[in-house]
Amino acid sequence: MIQFNSLVFCPICGLIKFLVLILIRRPPQIPNLHIPEDPVLQFASALRIEINTALDVLRDIASGRDLKMFLTVIAGLWVFSILGSCCNFLTLFYIAFVLLHTVPVLYEKYEDQVDSFAEKATAEIKKQYAVFDAKVLSKIPRGPLKDKKKD
Repeated sequence: MIQFNSLVFCPICGLIKFLVLILIRRPPQIPNLHIPEDPVLQFASALRIEINTALDVLRDIASGRDLKMFLTVIAGLWVFSILGSCCNFLTLFYIAFVLLHTVPVLYEKYEDQVDSFAEKATAEIKKQYAVFDAKVLSKIPRGPLKDKKKD
């Protein structure tokens, strides 16, 4: 009989103690936080300017005013399309992650060889672009660009 009473009494005392601690204890004091209005407005203004600049660049590319940039974007999107058809997004993300962590280290190690190769490649690309411009792009008729009047 004594063991049964002690088995019932001990958990009841522990439960009462737990309830007293919960009910009597005051809630923690959480400080009031205020964000000043000026930094938020400055950030929003800077963000608006950057977004408008990006939209201007996208409009210029889409309108074809800068033909070299237009063709570069088309080629880049074509390459992304080919890569996307070969593997899924997670694989592309993994490859990009590995490249972003290994290419800078390799460039620092072989900087002289990479720079000389890049100069040769840039000169060759400029030659090829000049030939492409002379044979193809110069034969495309262009009408006069009409500028909108801003009042």
